[in-house]
Amino acid sequence: MLDTAPAITPEIVAAHGLSEEEYAHVLHALGREPNLVELGIFSVMWSEHCSYKSSRLHLKKLPTEAPWVICGPGENAGVIDIGDGPNGTGLACIFKMESHNHPSYIEPYQGAATGVGGILRDVFTMGARPVANLNALRFGRPDHPKMKHLVQGVVAGIGGYGNCVGVPTVGGETNFHPSYDGNILVNAMTVGVADADKIFYSAATGVGNPIVYVGSKTGRDGIHGATMASAEFDEDADAKRPTVQVGDPFTEKLLIEACLELMATDAIVAIQDMGAAGLTSSSVEMASKGGAGIRLNMNAVPCREEGMTPYEMMLSESQERMLMVLKPGREAEAEAIFRKWELDFAVIGEVTEAGEDGGHMVLEWNGEVVADIPLGPLADDAPLYDRPHLSQAEYKAWAQVRPLGEVPESTDIAADLLKLMACPDLASRRWIWEQYDSQVGADTLQKPGSDAAVVRVHGTRKALAMTTDCTPRYCYADPVEGGKQAISEAWRNLCAVGAKPLAVTNCLNFGSPQRPEIMAQIVGCLDGMGQACRALDFPIVSGNVSLYNESKAPKESGGGSSAILPTPAIGGVGIIDDYRNMATIGFKAEGEWIAVIGPSYAELGQSLWLREVHGREEGAPPRVNLADEKLNGEIVRRLIAEGKVTAVHDIGDGGLLVAVAEMALAGDIGAQLDAMDTAFAFNETQARYLVTYPADAPLDRAEVPFEKIGTTGGDALRVNGAALLLADLRAANERFFREWVEV
Repeated sequence: MLDTAPAITPEIVAAHGLSEEEYAHVLHALGREPNLVELGIFSVMWSEHCSYKSSRLHLKKLPTEAPWVICGPGENAGVIDIGDGPNGTGLACIFKMESHNHPSYIEPYQGAATGVGGILRDVFTMGARPVANLNALRFGRPDHPKMKHLVQGVVAGIGGYGNCVGVPTVGGETNFHPSYDGNILVNAMTVGVADADKIFYSAATGVGNPIVYVGSKTGRDGIHGATMASAEFDEDADAKRPTVQVGDPFTEKLLIEACLELMATDAIVAIQDMGAAGLTSSSVEMASKGGAGIRLNMNAVPCREEGMTPYEMMLSESQERMLMVLKPGREAEAEAIFRKWELDFAVIGEVTEAGEDGGHMVLEWNGEVVADIPLGPLADDAPLYDRPHLSQAEYKAWAQVRPLGEVPESTDIAADLLKLMACPDLASRRWIWEQYDSQVGADTLQKPGSDAAVVRVHGTRKALAMTTDCTPRYCYADPVEGGKQAISEAWRNLCAVGAKPLAVTNCLNFGSPQRPEIMAQIVGCLDGMGQACRALDFPIVSGNVSLYNESKAPKESGGGSSAILPTPAIGGVGIIDDYRNMATIGFKAEGEWIAVIGPSYAELGQSLWLREVHGREEGAPPRVNLADEKLNGEIVRRLIAEGKVTAVHDIGDGGLLVAVAEMALAGDIGAQLDAMDTAFAFNETQARYLVTYPADAPLDRAEVPFEKIGTTGGDALRVNGAALLLADLRAANERFFREWVEV
């Protein structure tokens, strides 16, 4: 039945996102023309979203190993050792970040909700109980006619799914920029905890072992989702709404519990989430990693819609589904568990032996073979491109970032601070956070609004710190420095709460890799990230690449593509040995000294102050001194562990004065600050922290490179002769979301 209609035409090939060269590769791999089922399978497996064909070459340059890394990139999620648990058994932290950008633009609620559901499955499929969710969101101009709808839908989707599934949403970031007008970014991260000796992997082994399908039934939602996520948007984006999956968090909760219950036995050989490309990617990845073949009976696949074809079953991205390989004879035991949790369970195939030409994926339907594909070309031999890219010098000429011209001295630093604290990028995210349940599970120690979220490792005094970070405007102006800064900021945020940074996950969001200037952004950012990871001993253990984040202008306005700012979002995880020693950002008492650790430079290029106060996006971003980052982070962690500082906050967007304001608002205590000029108040020099300490327990200047800048106290921030009441500062900070979204 391999020659079934329709005949494959160039138009059908193009509709499946394959180039002429790639289709020629398909013909060579098969030695014949594919049928439609086989073409669909090749199209999703060779999509950018699944194969990383434009980025794999450069991802290999990233550091992925350390003594505490148990499993790096290549599995569903990264795994790191976090020491002993309450019973003396070793514990592991399992975490990953992924994108759901295009679906969230098309249908924001379900797009964001299923992004959360998908990343949860990546973590619990490896044996971990999820303990925290985070996110990194980028939206366009607030005055864009579609943006309020997108923000409301995405936030509701994240909250709706996370709250219902019972995993706290504890942190994240939200930014606005016109480059995201036509292509928002929704990056979701999950962190889980497992016994280090009970990690589950995805390699299918054991000829004859049964392959079972568990979870929800398969529907027609999400078909070609991976292909859609590997192409730019045009004015017909809404027509792609059927490619967006529909999520059910209550089923996901049942699936978590059922999987963890079965994992407590020894019945599972391998397990894989059905994520992008659904049943196709899960079965192909399991078989190829195990060096085996796979045979599936498509008539056994649980379907919720009548008349579904093998093509639809294989390409559907219906949610809350898993694929497992079981030990022989354990099917009944496994089925009883999943039936107890009211989930579908079906034996749909078996592991087969690899022949001389390797393993094959064979699909049968109605007693006939409808697909027979060698797994080597499908998985390991997917296209790999070394796409042309500009040099960094050529890129900067293309980007046309204007040199930093003369910068006027502020005439009213307090007024500038008030304006900054009210801008969309710095405004309070309370409206967002209050829609997320950050306390479910009762282990959350620091919730959204902190430098890093902190979640207790249940039953111990250990805690995991976690953060998401990136500054896209820096990455656009200088990809290498921007890549360094994204890693360094995650490092700083973890150090600021007292955690030892351990490892990184990432979500690399860029435009079309077929444009040399975009590839220059990718190559430059990865170069900077790699430099920072190596200098800080902060390896990357998992991640996701999301390309083609571009939108086409309507034809009537001239067409053309507009790419997002390069956005390599970083998720960092660290460990606090005793959470009683963690630091928080709020001022604790009046009369304490405020000091800045780390040198400051007059680096106002790409600063929020320059953009928000003067409307200028120009100049080089602040330099990243990795030696300073490492040294100052270690100093801050030591001060926290020794109890010598009462509050800590890293200095980032907006600069030093914004950081002081955030500490004051968090503690509801004002400050008297020394006189300062514009550059000192608002530069965004890296590797710096603000700390407070009691006047009767001074820090030792011989050990700590710090500068006093004032004292805590009162109900206002006082600087350069002006007094800014905390009440006015808070009102300005809370105004944006209250007036924009809630009205």
